[in-house]
Amino acid sequence: MFGGGSVRLARVFGIDITASFTWFAVLFLMIWTLSGHFGDVLTRSSGAVAFATAVVAALLFFISLTLHELGHAVVARRNGIEISGIELWFFGGLAKLSRDTQSPGEEFRIAAAGPAVTLLIIVVSGGAAALFSESSRFVDAAELSATATTPAVALLGWLAVVNALLLVFNMVPAFPLDGGRIARALAWKVTGDRGRGTRFSASLGQVFAYLLMGLGLYLLFTSDAFNGLWLLVLGWFLGQAARGAVIQSRYVERIEGVTAADLMDRQPVWIPADAPTIEAQDEFFARYHWPWFPVADPMTGAFRGLLRAARVDETLAAGRPTMPVGDLAELEGGDGPVSVPGNTPVEHLLGSEGLRRRGALMVVDGEGRLMGVVTIEQVRRALTAAPSRPV
Repeated sequence: MFGGGSVRLARVFGIDITASFTWFAVLFLMIWTLSGHFGDVLTRSSGAVAFATAVVAALLFFISLTLHELGHAVVARRNGIEISGIELWFFGGLAKLSRDTQSPGEEFRIAAAGPAVTLLIIVVSGGAAALFSESSRFVDAAELSATATTPAVALLGWLAVVNALLLVFNMVPAFPLDGGRIARALAWKVTGDRGRGTRFSASLGQVFAYLLMGLGLYLLFTSDAFNGLWLLVLGWFLGQAARGAVIQSRYVERIEGVTAADLMDRQPVWIPADAPTIEAQDEFFARYHWPWFPVADPMTGAFRGLLRAARVDETLAAGRPTMPVGDLAELEGGDGPVSVPGNTPVEHLLGSEGLRRRGALMVVDGEGRLMGVVTIEQVRRALTAAPSRPV
């Protein structure tokens, strides 16, 4: 449940929803702020009702952010991109994709999915508020200035407005915002060069970041220190993310054309699938002291999965020393996929959860036969050795 400075909240569509500890600070701050707002709005209700409405509003807001990121994640999956999770944190939410997009169309579809979900939330919450309230009360609720309204109308009106503000902000054509990713897709389509598209949208992102920080400084020293400081931090974060995107695009250009097959060790130590468990223990695990070994069919070379030391120990403890290791091998584990095709670009390896957490990936050919193993050290050496290109 805990790990990497985050807490798992739920699992949706097989995707872990986690929250960093900074998210809890924002959650409590939002509840405290909204308690005052709903206390002014719900004049016919008690303070307890206003507080409860604030709690529900804050939770619904973060549910909205999660749905927004799920929109990205679901479309990414449909385009063949693994999702290692969604994390809620200080500035909202983040869907963790295993690799970058491969085409302008793929980039556009994934980037636009989140705002589309947010727009749907606005329509649903705003429509519900309008349906169950008088038109004047709904307008007041939408302007966040309602008095003597019901908790439901106040809540739905606030939810519609805050998501509308989020949508407008997120559609600014500045990387790494969704609007910036859409701008990158368009520039990529026009120029035919992903690197140029990335640098174009990242430059817009840096300009937008400077504007936010400038506004933050103005507010900090004039009228609103709290929001000024918030904008300063937000602008700094966006600027760093945009700068990181430029650096990453240059790395991608340096390693363009290099694949997993180019880097792999072509003679990995592997265990025949028909070998008994006791033999695997004596001849491999006791000899090499590795936590896992690849397993392949001795006749065809077909990759059967990874055999882990813990699985061998469990099988031997259960009194099954002759169990063939092919029956114990795993093609998917808690640390992500265990293999990649030989033609996988190095840039896609960089985002692989399996490579990051396990330190290695098995490389297979088009027929699923074991070709070799690529390690995280080999990928790092490739990045270091790749020659620079003029841009």
